[in-house]
Amino acid sequence: MKGFLFFVFCFLLCVLFADTAKGQVGDKQQQANVRITFINTINQQPVVLDSGNYSNCWNENFTLSKLKYYISNISLQTIGKKINREENSYHLINEEDTASKSLLFLIPPDKYASVSFLIGVDSLKNVSGAQTDALDPLNGMFWTWNTGYIMFKLEGSSPQSASINNKIEYHIGGFSGINTVLRKVELNFGSNVISVNKDHLTEIIIRANLEKIWNAGDDFKITNTPVCTSPGGLAAAIAGKYSSAFDIIKIIQQKVLYYSF
Repeated sequence: MKGFLFFVFCFLLCVLFADTAKGQVGDKQQQANVRITFINTINQQPVVLDSGNYSNCWNENFTLSKLKYYISNISLQTIGKKINREENSYHLINEEDTASKSLLFLIPPDKYASVSFLIGVDSLKNVSGAQTDALDPLNGMFWTWNTGYIMFKLEGSSPQSASINNKIEYHIGGFSGINTVLRKVELNFGSNVISVNKDHLTEIIIRANLEKIWNAGDDFKITNTPVCTSPGGLAAAIAGKYSSAFDIIKIIQQKVLYYSF
């Protein structure tokens, strides 16, 4: 008798798990594919590491050897003001890795009016111990448990830099207090409301206009400040500059024949 009851219990447990799994698959099949692609530019030129020659608003010349930054907490807002968020939303945009600049995820079908994201890694993840994937310290974007993640990293060289080897080096971090560098970006679709549905892949192409790091409205120049590699007021000021660098340049919708998840 005990053996029979055990068999019945196991059978019911298997049915429960099967129904749960079926429900999860069904939920995903009712969602829509969205891809956000980031294109890094300087003065409307695509960033090319190690060989591109650029100049800022102060006519200072420079080349770039490294460009990385975190995009997290991605969400889309419907025309009805409902917020739908990407799950486990942490991405490292790395100019050396083309694949890292396209982020694919699922959201519920609806009509959407805007997209928002955080430049950087939220404070909770900074104090949550060892992380993996995009947040793995082996990615070279982590200082210590006290100072947390480097949210934005730009390295290169400039003849206007007085640092060793004419380097420019901006490692921007700091996740708490008045000098936090965490910045939320919200981009409205304007009159081009997106109708996201499960039969189409919706791609939002976002440009990062990195020349805005140097703003003619103040005296931030490579000549004066070729290096910033610690949290503080300067890092927060630089974060305020690059947070205005993002805009939407194109939205593409393509019919899909299968689900990506």
